[in-house]
Amino acid sequence: MLLFAEQQGLLEVIKYTIPTIVTGMIAYYFFRLHTKNEDGRRRFLLKKDLQVNALPQRLQAYERMTLYLERIVPAKLLIRVKPKGDNKNDYEALLVSNIENEFEHNLAQQIYMSDECWGVINSAKNATIRLIRTTNMSAKIENADKLREAILSEMLDKNAPSATALTFIKKEISDIW
Repeated sequence: MLLFAEQQGLLEVIKYTIPTIVTGMIAYYFFRLHTKNEDGRRRFLLKKDLQVNALPQRLQAYERMTLYLERIVPAKLLIRVKPKGDNKNDYEALLVSNIENEFEHNLAQQIYMSDECWGVINSAKNATIRLIRTTNMSAKIENADKLREAILSEMLDKNAPSATALTFIKKEISDIW
């Protein structure tokens, strides 16, 4: 009889313990789910707020790089940067230096752009420099004025290297909206 009473007491403990454990597990699950949802909501609100604040800066970066790309269009660059002498190599160096200095001035804009967009802008810069240097290598070009003419005539048949980058920037901005 003592054994039966001990078993009865053990059954009573189990009868109260199992529902308590199940209730505790359910409460833990719901509390964890609630905490996870709240954390996700906070992150969403923070990200939304950061995007609202960062959007003007991103647009300004795209504007600055658009301006840069427009400024390195060879026809516009040659009008703005006039030769200081007659030496074609000095003029080439002046043009390349102008392109590089403006690019370095805008280096920080890359943090607001995709890597792909920044790569396209960098390629446009390099292609413009390559165009200037390749044109300068011609034996027909004797002085800075002839270099200017040769670059301009080279650009009559094709688009400036920065045109592709400008198209890419416009597409990327349209994706933001």
